[in-house]
Amino acid sequence: MKRCLIAALAGIFLFLAGCSGSNGTADAPAVDSSMPASGMEFSPEAGSVVRDQAPQPAERKEVVTGQIYVTAADPVQAARDAVGIVETAGGRIDNRTENPETDNSPASSSLTARIPASELTGTVYRIEALGKVTSVSISRDDVTMQYQDLDARIAALQSSVDRLRALIAGATNTADLIEAESALSSRQGELDSLTSQKNYLADQVDLSTITVQFSTDDVTPSPGPDSFLDGLVAGWNSLLDALRGSVVALGRAIPWVGALVIGAGLVYGVVRIVRARTHPTSSAPARGLDEADEAGEPNEAKDAQA
Repeated sequence: MKRCLIAALAGIFLFLAGCSGSNGTADAPAVDSSMPASGMEFSPEAGSVVRDQAPQPAERKEVVTGQIYVTAADPVQAARDAVGIVETAGGRIDNRTENPETDNSPASSSLTARIPASELTGTVYRIEALGKVTSVSISRDDVTMQYQDLDARIAALQSSVDRLRALIAGATNTADLIEAESALSSRQGELDSLTSQKNYLADQVDLSTITVQFSTDDVTPSPGPDSFLDGLVAGWNSLLDALRGSVVALGRAIPWVGALVIGAGLVYGVVRIVRARTHPTSSAPARGLDEADEAGEPNEAKDAQA
């Protein structure tokens, strides 16, 4: 009897344990094998799973400017050769100056070249080969953030312009139409201005600006003074230059001042003559009265004596 009771209790215990285990597993959410694991995402095109990709860095935008000083036996011809080099590379010449040799000055020439950024290095090397390079200065200005800002503002304004045009197309009364057209005119003006700025910046990025100076002598600008003594000498020389300039200016001004004084004297003399002719002096009548008085004095004296 005891054995039967123990067996029955053991069976009940095992049954309850099995039920509690099955309930615990039923409450747990099933794992869907079709869902991607962490760090995975579905491909929007084929539905396949691909790993997360890091955002691509923005393309760097740079404005490149520079100056090159070259000495050549024939600066004018060297500049013409440089023009051909730039145009062959796909660039253009914005400014060009040629100064042939004279009795007072040697020959020289200069040009401002716009060179494609991708062809800058090779073009600069070919220009330097036209003579002896005395100085090269190239600077790069990163404008990536400015370019991205213009892109974002242009996109926002373009969306606003499109919405305003849609409102104008569906306007049902005159007041709404006038208000929408006014807002559209303002936004369109801002959009055109930003687009012009972006186009100018894109031109500066695509075409580097290089100024080339050709001369027979070394005309490289000398560096500024870097010590107290050099600064003192430079200040003294600038003072002497200023004094020389003042003396020269005074010498040029003296003939003009003399001419102005003579002219003023002539004008004054003419004015005096004209006034004398148009307004005679009143001294004559006064003199007549004085003579009459003098003539009358003896008579009065005679009357008094009588």
